[in-house]
Amino acid sequence: MAKFKLAFEENFDYNGKPNPEIWTFQVGPKWANNEKQCYVDKLENCYVSDGALHIIATKSDDPNCPYESARIMSKDKKHFQYGRFVVRAKMPKGRGAWPAIWFMGTVKGQGWPACGEIDLMEFAGNRRTQVTSAYHTKTYNHSINTHKEGVLIANNLDTEFHDYILEWTKDHISFQVDYEEILRADKKPNDTFAEWPFDQPYYMIINLAVGGWYGGKIVDEDFPFHFEVASIRHFEIIEEK
Repeated sequence: MAKFKLAFEENFDYNGKPNPEIWTFQVGPKWANNEKQCYVDKLENCYVSDGALHIIATKSDDPNCPYESARIMSKDKKHFQYGRFVVRAKMPKGRGAWPAIWFMGTVKGQGWPACGEIDLMEFAGNRRTQVTSAYHTKTYNHSINTHKEGVLIANNLDTEFHDYILEWTKDHISFQVDYEEILRADKKPNDTFAEWPFDQPYYMIINLAVGGWYGGKIVDEDFPFHFEVASIRHFEIIEEK
């Protein structure tokens, strides 16, 4: 049983753009997974107020960019390795919304999926009663239909805040919602980097995609989509038995 102490927290207790000492905007019109949005660096699509991070997906008049949204990451600014992460968030309403909170590995020369991906939370407005967690490695990933996924069913994901939790040690990763475990992976004695790339620093990504293979059918009448993150807390391991 691991013991933890608070090492980092982002309470979004300020107003304006996300703290540039922690977050970088990723922008552009072309993204993976058949997503339909352009990611932009605009205050109306990503801002901090009233004690929360707000990411808003909106319709656009630009035929080359029909939807605008935001994606921020902590790469090269704040990296993490092991510990417990507690992210308090409320999902957006709207068919076609695809918010995610996830982590990518930082080992140079290792592209996806070999670098490792940890998906703390994904949600689709077309399936508003479920939220999923997953991880991807060279051996286990969705491109070869071997990725590992957990699902939680609930009726209030887009009306109430919940705690999305990752417990990550050198021996296991555990995904939880309000401390209910929905997915766990334990490191096996013979695992190589291809199966277990999780003994390295990772950076965090928070984004709101539109459509794509996970988000599904987009209904324009449902816009704007509004994704809220109230806090992020990282607890370091101080004792592990």
